[in-house]
Amino acid sequence: MNAAERNDPVRVLLVDDHPHGREGMRMIVSEDPFFEIAGEASGGEEAVARAEELQPDLILMDIRMPGVGGLEATSRIKASLPSVKIVMVTVSDDIADLFEAIKRGAQGYLLKNLSPSAWLDYLRAVSLDQAPMSRELATRILQEFLPGGRASASADPRTAIPSSPRMAAPALSPLTEREKEILERVARGDSNREAASALGISENTVKNHLKNILQKLHLDNRVQLARYAYENGLMDRGAGGG
Repeated sequence: MNAAERNDPVRVLLVDDHPHGREGMRMIVSEDPFFEIAGEASGGEEAVARAEELQPDLILMDIRMPGVGGLEATSRIKASLPSVKIVMVTVSDDIADLFEAIKRGAQGYLLKNLSPSAWLDYLRAVSLDQAPMSRELATRILQEFLPGGRASASADPRTAIPSSPRMAAPALSPLTEREKEILERVARGDSNREAASALGISENTVKNHLKNILQKLHLDNRVQLARYAYENGLMDRGAGGG
């Protein structure tokens, strides 16, 4: 059970090589008593050490830092602390950066120019395992895997998401019809609440189904779910694109 589910403050480690960057993060996160600042780090190497020392629930990780960058620090932290949630913070919306962050184990991706309220809503959702993928992001991810899309054209192994062995065999899909409906909604960018409303079920039911879906498909996050949905034809069923 995570801190949010225990009603304890979510302990956050802030990582940015610029003092102003950390100050900005601190000001936003401190606005919400749901969160508690556990500590700060000014670089990737320090972030790894501080994560081991503080055992935070959530890390806000700047993606671009000299020396050990945010991506490398994320890999190292997740290797020793797999349960910690890491959200990358960046000024770039480059899809390659997002794919690489997800591959390294990050649970989320925030742009620095978003409003403080958007930050807090997203970080709460990540902490509660409810973070939706924006419709814009869902569309961009699906475009990456369309025939002739940038992913297939570039064939860059750094931006490829490892395929599940099940992905190539739709007929062997272990999902129920309800799970397929939820998967389709989530892959198109619906939040848990939106999927629940559209399907006439509770938000908690959607959350439980999502956990089962990820376990059945041996996947880790919504980005990989979106790819699975596309490759198995679930995006063409016409069951409400939201």
